[in-house]
Amino acid sequence: MLCSSIGTMTELFILRKHLKGKFPSLLFPIEVKNIQKAKHGSDSGVYDTEGRFVPSKFEEIFSKHAHNNSDALTSDELMGMLKANRVPKDFGGWLAAYTEWKILYVLCKDKNGLLQKDTIRAVYDGSLFEKMVKEKASSGKHP
Repeated sequence: MLCSSIGTMTELFILRKHLKGKFPSLLFPIEVKNIQKAKHGSDSGVYDTEGRFVPSKFEEIFSKHAHNNSDALTSDELMGMLKANRVPKDFGGWLAAYTEWKILYVLCKDKNGLLQKDTIRAVYDGSLFEKMVKEKASSGKHP
């Protein structure tokens, strides 16, 4: 239920930005070729304005904000990163960034409360959900 609500809300906020037509579909399609148009302010900068992955910006997340473990973020480090990335008066961008990262942290932190670098990388390369299914299957839990 939570996932459906969050997915619908997210899609409604970005829907008009990346669709080519004037009227949105109730199927909530994602036009991948236009996804860069849905980029919001106050983000990490890991994707540029053309939607290209920027490896140096990804590494910067950890070089600037991972103080306790060079390959993971704690909750406090994550909040510090979000604060550092804020664009003044970009309240929508603040909310979007906070929501995206907080959901990722809650769903994917490890048993020590760390959000691992490979998990974050999986968000950016599109393999996160496959990774989560494999982890659930190997732990004996049903996806």
